[in-house]
Order: sequence, then C-alpha cells, then structure tokens
Amino acid sequence: MDIIVETLARELGRSPEHVQNVVTLLDEGATIPFIARYRKEFHGSMDDQLLRQLYDRLQYLRNLQTRKEEVKSSIQNQEKLTDELAAAIDAAATLAEVEDLYRPYKPKRRTRATIAREKGLEPLARLLFDKGPAVVPQEAAKDFVDPEKGAETVENALQGASDIIAEEISDDADIRKDLRQLYLRRALLVSQAADKEPEDTVYRLYYDFKCPVHKIQGYQVLAVNRGEREGVLKVSVALDPETAHVAVRRGAVPGAAAMDFVRAAADDAYDRLIGPSMEREIRAHLTEQADEGAIHMFALNLKPLLMQPPVKGKVTMGLDPGYRMGCKVAVVDGTGKVLDTAVVYPTHGERQKQEAIAKLSQLVRRHGVEHIAIGNGTASRETEQMTVELIRQLGGKLSYMIVSEAGASVYSASKLAAEEFPQYDVNLRSAVSIARRLQDPLAELVKIDPKAIGVGQYQHDMPQARLSEALDGVVEDCVNAVGVDANTASPSLLQRVSGLTAATAKNVVKYREENGPFTARKQLLKVPKLGPKAFEQCAGFLRVPESKSVLDNTGVHPESYAAAEQLLSACGFTLEDVKAGNIAGLKEKAEEMGLDRLAETCGVGAPTLADILKELMKPGRDPRDELPAPILRTDVLEAKDLKPGMELKGTVRNVIDFGVFVDIGVHQDGLVHISKLPRRVQHPSELLSVGDVVTVWVIDVDEKKKRISLTMKKPQ
Repeated sequence: MDIIVETLARELGRSPEHVQNVVTLLDEGATIPFIARYRKEFHGSMDDQLLRQLYDRLQYLRNLQTRKEEVKSSIQNQEKLTDELAAAIDAAATLAEVEDLYRPYKPKRRTRATIAREKGLEPLARLLFDKGPAVVPQEAAKDFVDPEKGAETVENALQGASDIIAEEISDDADIRKDLRQLYLRRALLVSQAADKEPEDTVYRLYYDFKCPVHKIQGYQVLAVNRGEREGVLKVSVALDPETAHVAVRRGAVPGAAAMDFVRAAADDAYDRLIGPSMEREIRAHLTEQADEGAIHMFALNLKPLLMQPPVKGKVTMGLDPGYRMGCKVAVVDGTGKVLDTAVVYPTHGERQKQEAIAKLSQLVRRHGVEHIAIGNGTASRETEQMTVELIRQLGGKLSYMIVSEAGASVYSASKLAAEEFPQYDVNLRSAVSIARRLQDPLAELVKIDPKAIGVGQYQHDMPQARLSEALDGVVEDCVNAVGVDANTASPSLLQRVSGLTAATAKNVVKYREENGPFTARKQLLKVPKLGPKAFEQCAGFLRVPESKSVLDNTGVHPESYAAAEQLLSACGFTLEDVKAGNIAGLKEKAEEMGLDRLAETCGVGAPTLADILKELMKPGRDPRDELPAPILRTDVLEAKDLKPGMELKGTVRNVIDFGVFVDIGVHQDGLVHISKLPRRVQHPSELLSVGDVVTVWVIDVDEKKKRISLTMKKPQ
C-alpha cells in the first residue's frame, strides 16, 4: 500500500482501501461531487467536506514527496548523501523538517562563514567545535594566522572560526526543531502602536497587545498583520533570550573541545541567525494558520448563504437603492425574466417620494408583484421606509426582504452581465440581480466571484488562489446538491455542474437554443465536446423536467436506472406511479423487504439504493425547500425604536470567530458576541450558520457608532 494512502487513512480515520479508491477516482478525473454522490460504496459514504479534506492533504503529501526527492537529488549531486541522512529526509513529516535537513547543503549566498572558510579557518572551527580533549582557543588559533589569506591576527582567526561554528549551529536540524517547539509553547506575539501618540483607529485594541503564540486567535493575527502593513502597528515575536540561549547551547555545547568559546558562538548563532529566522517562521506559521481558519470560516458561511431557500415562482420587484442616481427598479416574473424597469427618486424630497410610490404602485398592479427585494447598500434605509409606505397604501398585499447586494455591482459591470442584458445599463442590471437573489439565491450568486459575496473576515488578505479554490469547491458542492435544470440554467450555473467546463456549459445552452429544449438526459451526449466521461460526471446532477422518463428529473444517475426500475418492480410499483405521485407505502415496503437484500437483487450497494429510494419518493425535489423560509417583512423598525430587553426575530448574516452578526430589520446588523450565545462553545459555527432564523434580545444600542449589541440568552 502506498505510504501516502496509509498516512491519509490514519489521519482521516478511514480504511486504506476506501482512501485508495478515492485517490484512484480523483486521478481518473472524477469530481468530488460525483464521487460523494455516486460512488459511496467505494469510499464508505464520506461526505464532500471530508473528500475535499482528503484531496487537499493528498496534494500536500505529494508535493512533500516531490520535494524530498529534489532535496535528496541535490545532496547526492554534492556527493554528501548518506544512508542516515536519506532515511531522515524520508521520515520527515513536514516541508519545514525537510528544509531544516537540507539547510546545511543548500547553496548559500556569501556569508561571514563563507568568507572565514576562504581564509582557511574551517580546520580551526572543527578543532574547537568537535568533541575531543579540551583546547585553548588562543593557542590553537596561532597556527591559523595567515595575513595573505586575510587572517591577520589570532582575534581575526577566532572570529572567523566563531562565524563558521555559528552557521553550523544555525543549520542544525535538531536544534531548529527544538527551538521551533519552544517558540510555539513559550513565545508571545507582541504588537505596539507605531507612533508615540497614535490616533483612535480600528487597531486601538492592538496598541499595547501581547498574547502567547499558542493561544492567539486567527482574527487577531490577521488584524495585527494588516495594521503592520498599513504602518499603524509594530509587530514582533518575543521569547525570553536566556531561555532561547539555553536551548541552543544544550544542543551545541556539551562535549565540545572549547566549550566556553562554542557557548559564545551558540549565543551569536541565536541572536544573529536563528532568532530572526525563527521569528519569520513563526509569523509565517501563524499567518498560514489564520488564513486557513479564515478561508474555512468563509467557506462555512458561504454554503448556507448559497443554500438559502428560494422564493419560487413569484413576480418580484428588485430595488437597488441610491441617492444621487436614484433607486433603480426591475420587475421580473416567476422565472426571473425581466418584465419592466424604472428609476425613481424617493430620497430627493417628499414630492419625489410620493411620485416614486405612485410609480411603483402602478408597476405592482400592472405585473401582479408579490414580493419586493431591497438591496442593503446606500440609501437602503430610506428605500425600506418608502416600501413600507407603499405596502400600506396597497392594503398590505405585499411583503419585502432586505437582500445583500454584495457583489451586485461587480456582476452588473461584468462581461457576463453585458451579454445577459445588453439592452440595460449597469445600474438596472443590479436591480434585476437583486430581484433574482430573492427568487433563487444560488442561481444568481454563482455569477459572482465568491470572494465578492462578503461573508468572511479579512478575505482580501488571504492567499487569493487558495481562497478561490476553497470557495469554488463550496459553490460546486451547493450547485450539485441542488441539481440544475438543463433547459433553463444559465451558462454560469451549468459550468459549476460536475464534469462541465465553461466551454461545454456554453455548448449546452447553444444546443438547446438551436434544437429546442432537451427531452431526455441521453440527449446531452449530442452536445459538442460533451463526451462519455463528462456525461458520466454531469448526468446525475442535470434535470430534464420535459423528459418522458420521470427518472430524468431526479438525482438518480442513468447508470442506476435499471436498479431503480427493479426496486419499483420488487415493491409492486412502476415509473408511471412515481410520475403520478402514487407511491404511498414504497419506502415502508422496501424497508420491510430489507434494503441490503434489495440492493443485492438490484445490483447496487445499499447506500446507492437508499439514495435511489429517496429520489423516487420526491422526484424533482429541491433540498432547499426543507430549510426554514426566509423572513419577509411588511413593516420597518429603526435603531431608535430598539430598547434593551426587546425580543426580536432575526437572520444570521455572518459567522465569525468572536460572534455572529444578525439582521433584525433595522438596516444595521447587530452583534451577538460569542459570550452571549445560548451555551458555551469554542467557535460560533458550532451553533449557528448563515441564514439561520434566531430569536435575540437587545442589550444596547449606540446610534452614534452604529453598534447594536444582542444576546441569545433570554433575560431573566
């Protein structure tokens, strides 16, 4: 068994056979959604999150293996590779350990030690540093004084020998490993204001800040990093020098021929070489950890945002608020098709506000608008107040919801939006996007770079490639979990389907435009460049409601159609029964017969049979429909209306390390600090996700600083 597979199996607590199967499938080009959904027997029903973890770790371990071979090859070319060193490199568990072992053999720029070696002082360094009888440095150095080589005095010779010893100590892998562990256990991250009299900024908490490296939170690391970049903070890693010196001496001095001399060289090695290097390493380590934590948090928040329940089939009005340019209006039908657009100016005075209400009332009546989606940007508060007045005048037959417009401006100015709405200007495209975000958040948000959706913290400070990879994975998982209508989906949505690329997604749209709607899944094989492999990966996630076969509108993969029919037949049902919805008792009958026995009869694994049964019970189902519906409002609250102790319903908008932000319908989200959650947790994500509907109580409102403090602990 491959050592990488064994390592992955041990770390993930899975059988080596299952891990090997996943690695093989990945290497064959299978996507994670496909493996998660349709190859459960191969991997023991791992979920998509665990599969992505396996994939990321697989990449790291393969890169580590490649680096080990490169390092061994480089040392071998220098004719310095011993069996012991090769074994140590092979046993290294991290890239840092490999680089520590390589350090003595790595080509270096010209250093003080290099210059000393050029003076012929390496034998003196060996004499003083190696274990052996005691040596008096001053006496030993006399034999190495050579003015022609630059070693003009005994002091010059000893200084050169000290430089060589210091560099060798600095390059010692064991010493560096021990010191790295010491830093992680005992060092402090220290942050101070860069100016003697600093201004009051968002970094004020870090003007005199110290925290043990092993306790510091990711958001604190990212905050001090940004403050340092902006020149507001000075940041360092502090470790008691004497503690560090003792650790280095312990690894270098015992048994040396000139122990006092080597002790001084060891102190110099730490002060001049190891200490600064270790500080850079620890800062990089903390930043990498914080980045991964923030990326994980962003991904965790993004998933429930994308999976928000849609408000389907309703004529919706989208309002993109604004002051100078007015409020842009778009009315879309139940499928998202634009019916009408307008621009109104509710913030330009009372007369203009009444004109805006009259205009919107006209649009509502003409098109039968049922819901209004309001962007949460500039002038959102005034637009919301106008909307409430509009609802009252119309007799309360409408409801509205504040929709996050994060990324809407990015989308509306994009090439994609220009292709989709060439007849509308940038501002009106935003209003259309806001309306559609209420109707189907997933279908609309896939058009936007996930980084622009705005549910993370410090996302612009992250390694952008790694962030994009993680967030694209979340989008891919969500799209495939919901399934996509092959006849109505946009290219943006289709390209997120397992097995499809941007090019094949466009080909799917072009094919249906030229040949009419798809009437069967197998028709997808006629799409240019969508071959058997791509079809295998995508077919189960694409729905064809217009097909004569009901299975084409389910998550049952075409490879399992025969098994689905056998299951139905064994339980006394047909596909016509599924289509007509006459399948009462199917699940009970299947369970009575035994899923394991049925699976064997149908030629599939039990997990696959269970999935087939679930799909047959609700063909064409949308998993988002099972989630709590979004809160639609008919009235408006203002911050000044809030009083301590007031109970409110709200929607979680963002989950971060120190708490959650909740939309309570007053334009400004309130913060529930981690200490105010219903029970003690390590991280808020253990309790809450974006989109959760929660009950909160007001603690305090600071209108000046626009801060609302909330609690989820019911006041006594």
